[in-house]
Amino acid sequence: MPKPWVKWSYEPARAEDVPDAFMRAYAMALQPPAGPVHLSIPLDDWKVPLAGPARLRTVSDRVVPDERRLRLFADRISACSRPALVFGPEVDRSGGWDSAVALAEKLRAAVYGAPLLDRASFPEDHPLFRGPLGISIKAISDRLAGHDLVVVIGGEVFRYYPYVPGDYLPAGTSLLQITGNPEVAAAARMGDSLLGDTRIAIDQLLELVTEGSARSAPTPMERPRKLPSAPSRPLTPPEVYASLSKVRPLDAVIVNESTSTMAQQIEWLPTVKPGSFFATASGGIGWGTPAAVGVALADRNRGVSRPVIGLIGDGSFQYSVQAIWTAAQHKLPIVYVVMRNNEYSILKSFAELEETPGVPGLDLPGIDIASLARGFGCRAVDVDTTKDLEREFTQALTADTTTVVVVSTQPQKAAL
Repeated sequence: MPKPWVKWSYEPARAEDVPDAFMRAYAMALQPPAGPVHLSIPLDDWKVPLAGPARLRTVSDRVVPDERRLRLFADRISACSRPALVFGPEVDRSGGWDSAVALAEKLRAAVYGAPLLDRASFPEDHPLFRGPLGISIKAISDRLAGHDLVVVIGGEVFRYYPYVPGDYLPAGTSLLQITGNPEVAAAARMGDSLLGDTRIAIDQLLELVTEGSARSAPTPMERPRKLPSAPSRPLTPPEVYASLSKVRPLDAVIVNESTSTMAQQIEWLPTVKPGSFFATASGGIGWGTPAAVGVALADRNRGVSRPVIGLIGDGSFQYSVQAIWTAAQHKLPIVYVVMRNNEYSILKSFAELEETPGVPGLDLPGIDIASLARGFGCRAVDVDTTKDLEREFTQALTADTTTVVVVSTQPQKAAL
């Protein structure tokens, strides 16, 4: 049953095979691309004594890219006149954040956020950052117009969400991809690919590419940051993010599943540090609430103390709301900010895109989210002004349990 979603799924035929199966599962989970495996152990196998000492072994989790092919890539990058860099989630996972910044600065290249980015790999307040790339074929192609070379490092080419047809790349634009995942390389619709650990590849590219000082500096991302002249009732998503930008601790990690407002989050609440942003890689709903729990538990396990901010839409929050019970039981330092607009805004946006407005079942009136959260053991409050939001969020940072802050907001049409 779990096989389509894991790297390897196995059940040992004999109890004697269990130790070796554990070792194999451990090795496969760590090898690139790292990911979950599933090992099924029959119940009565646990009672069988181990015949001898367990055989423990280690495996490498990094693969060096082919030197000759990487040099060819470096030559093409050095020769281009207007490069675009797209850093995918593998960069952050491999610890390549600082190297990515150094490469972009050496090349003087525009940097775009990868489509459906589940981890940020470049500071979104950097002058070279041009904002998100888009999530449809047409949007991505239009965004890349004017670049003669696109270099995708540590990500797919590309993740698409709604189907809006267009050219995969603008005319006159070529593409290079560097990834540690053979399946991601094989699935690319265009361009030339190179397999290898992304951090190692970036570090080696830094030595091989020539300085891009002769290139014109790319135009930074536009951040209009316009707010209503008077406070709104209910608040707009930009007002919510603007308030959070004032009180967010610099070391906080964000888990975002307010899918229809992610463009506003990048504008007002950019990711500026490695390992501090998590989002969906597929568009599936319901992962964000338990994901925040997982991030907080992982931080505690590795001795890191930082607040986790769960930015969740009221629709998404309902899919896995029971996860907040786990958060409360473990007294995790999570502040969930649930933006209650009483509808599935992202699905309504899709309905309009597909020219099928008025789809039933997309309104969510009458859900008392704060009462539900208190019932699961969390501290919970309702707010409807920016002042109250800032006050309650600040208090939540020092609370000894998980807090759910429910803020009434206006629906936001998603940028599709």
